[in-house]
Amino acid sequence: MGIIVITGGSRGIGASTAVECARRGLGVILTYNQNSGAAEDVVRSIAVAGGKAVALPLNVADVRTFTAFRSSVEQALVSTWGVSQLAGLVNNAGYGLFNPIETVTEDQFDGLMNVHLKGPFFLTQALLPLLSEGASIVNLTSATTRVATAGVAPYAAFKGGLEVLTRYMAKEFGERRIRANSVSPGPIRTELGGGLNTEFEALLASQTALGRVGEPEEVARAIASLLTVDGGWVNAQNVEVAGGYVV
Repeated sequence: MGIIVITGGSRGIGASTAVECARRGLGVILTYNQNSGAAEDVVRSIAVAGGKAVALPLNVADVRTFTAFRSSVEQALVSTWGVSQLAGLVNNAGYGLFNPIETVTEDQFDGLMNVHLKGPFFLTQALLPLLSEGASIVNLTSATTRVATAGVAPYAAFKGGLEVLTRYMAKEFGERRIRANSVSPGPIRTELGGGLNTEFEALLASQTALGRVGEPEEVARAIASLLTVDGGWVNAQNVEVAGGYVV
């Protein structure tokens, strides 16, 4: 059984991905920033279904903590599963900010950059020694990199950078047969950016070919497939999971 790390696994797409991956037989190390209770709820739900998961704290914006986090992951691998390597990494942690370019502050810009681009870059670097040959990396990007949406310029710019970084990961890690792909959700029913109100959801649904917004579980299934043999020949790709958003 392979073990994977999912950042931001206490809610939304991350939590759904943790549950889906456990359902497929993967062991899960999920991270949380502040809400330890929600993370432990995910761990318990996985255990009830017969899987095994561990929740660890991690602030993806603070690169200085990554060495200590790697040590925590190493300890969890040995104590919980009796192994020393990871089969996958999902860089999922993130948050939204809706501000027009003219009002974005430097602190807001830096905060988004640290979580959505700098964090995944250096966390992947930190965990790379633990990734086994043939492991899989999945980076969460966004359909806002393809469809310009007023008010999310910094968020979309860093997600676009992460999409480019994904291809470079695939190129540089290929000698170890480590695959790297990105998954780009469209409008999804999560708490990101404060969630969806009825009016905004109706607008997004009207712009989507399938006539509705997506659910976290639908993105989770796409991520899980890239972590298993189902996605074994998919590499250096961006997979949009958006129901036909603005086509």
